[in-house]
Amino acid sequence: MEKIVLNNRIILIYTHRPGELTSFCIGFNAGALEENKRFSLGTAHAVEHMISKGSKKRNEKEINRLCDSIFGFENAMTNFSYAVYYGTSLSSNFENAFEVYSDMLMNPVFPRKGFYEEMNVILQELKEWRENTYQYCEDKALYNAFSKKRIKFPIIGSKNSVSSISLDEIKDFYDEYYSPHNCVISVCSSLKLEEIFCIVDKYMGNWKKNFSGLDMDICEKNTSNIIVEKMALLEGAKIQYIFSIDKLNIEEFKNLMLFNTAFGDGLSSILFDEIRTNYGLAYDVTSRINYDRGVKFFTITMGTSKENVEKVLNLTNLKIDQVRNDYSFFNVDKINYLNNRIKIKKQLRLERAIQLCKDLTCAELMYNSAEFVYDEVKDLNKISSKGIIDTINKILDNPFIQIIK
Repeated sequence: MEKIVLNNRIILIYTHRPGELTSFCIGFNAGALEENKRFSLGTAHAVEHMISKGSKKRNEKEINRLCDSIFGFENAMTNFSYAVYYGTSLSSNFENAFEVYSDMLMNPVFPRKGFYEEMNVILQELKEWRENTYQYCEDKALYNAFSKKRIKFPIIGSKNSVSSISLDEIKDFYDEYYSPHNCVISVCSSLKLEEIFCIVDKYMGNWKKNFSGLDMDICEKNTSNIIVEKMALLEGAKIQYIFSIDKLNIEEFKNLMLFNTAFGDGLSSILFDEIRTNYGLAYDVTSRINYDRGVKFFTITMGTSKENVEKVLNLTNLKIDQVRNDYSFFNVDKINYLNNRIKIKKQLRLERAIQLCKDLTCAELMYNSAEFVYDEVKDLNKISSKGIIDTINKILDNPFIQIIK
């Protein structure tokens, strides 16, 4: 991996990958976190939708035709922390592919007709978002667990907030956050770095815009409560635990990765083995870490029957209490086993060039370190049992628990 900073402060990250394809990702710290209280909820996501509605050079249909002819795959995504635009083309077509994306991102016209069309599309997307009961449970959990964080509300916004977004808001958000100083580009290709650099510099090196910076992240401990919401026509029940991890440093995050892999990640995990295998109380049991900028929490998610909710909660709490006091569980053999599991999953993920580009771009945006993609799994076998237990005792207190049934 090599990193170059262009004269206009765009960061270019290059990784060589043999073959006939080139993947790339262009990203900005322009996610929902930046809406703060100055923009309607969902504005960041709406900007992402509007980027492809036309540029000074091409209308929407021309952009769509070009993308179909050049890309084997292309997409865009808005998260809380970032917005990214990514695709894969033949290496022989990379310059054409990059020119189309750079034109869209630097020269959007935000047509009024396209604005009304896209707002209707987003409102339909919002309906489908709410139909996913796991997503709905997480949205409610984050809403009830926090009072200040942007993650209290969905990335996409609400029906009222989306309906209130104006075209001027979209233009203002774009002007504020889509800037070369706030831009990271990752490319994975068999083409030489010099060729990639020349193409990127040719199309984006002369882009000039001011950038006023990002707001400080809000740190907030989750509330400690259990909230039950009844949902008509839902036959089962969804349970979600939320533990905030804002104050974990990188070493503690690594400790938590090992714990998470043992506790709720996989068919042999502590939770799955106890709740699903031994007792058959839940059909879905998992735990997950989110360590993105401004979106740091550890969560446990389960799907069960309404009558088994109390038993599942009791067993989960019991297993948390047991493991947080068992210094013998994370012995050397167990840590090496968990380390190997994490590494193989990481390698499988990064084997896909487009995923590698996305991960490198996002890591550079969020942590100012594309190297984090590789560093987060380094030296996990050197972590101690005490380090893991100390970390989980630091965070696994007073959870917020959301129940939908």
